[in-house]
Amino acid sequence: QVQLVESGGGLVQAGGSLQLSCAVSGIIFRINAFAWYRQAPGKRRELVASINSDYSTNYQDLEDSAKDRFTISRDNNKNTVYLRVNRLKSEDTAVYYCVTGRSIPPKEYWGPGTQVTVSS
Repeated sequence: QVQLVESGGGLVQAGGSLQLSCAVSGIIFRINAFAWYRQAPGKRRELVASINSDYSTNYQDLEDSAKDRFTISRDNNKNTVYLRVNRLKSEDTAVYYCVTGRSIPPKEYWGPGTQVTVSS
């Protein structure tokens, strides 16, 4: 059974940073791709970043002004995926989801999400 559990969310001041973690079990971690999505209140869910088994990354769905603030990474020894966000803005307030699967980008298996709230 595939399980993804996000952590690291919370209330953060604008301009600050945070790192989200996603602990994964039930799959062969090293051969899978992962992604982070987010959904802000009243908005549709959007892809933030994805990382493949070869460690290549993609941030193409983010606005250009946001791409340099987000970093996705993975640790195959810890079966964990990370998302670091720098210079947080109020528009980063959302529920962040860790996702894996066979699709490109992954979309089949979802964690419950972790809330990130940025205060101005």
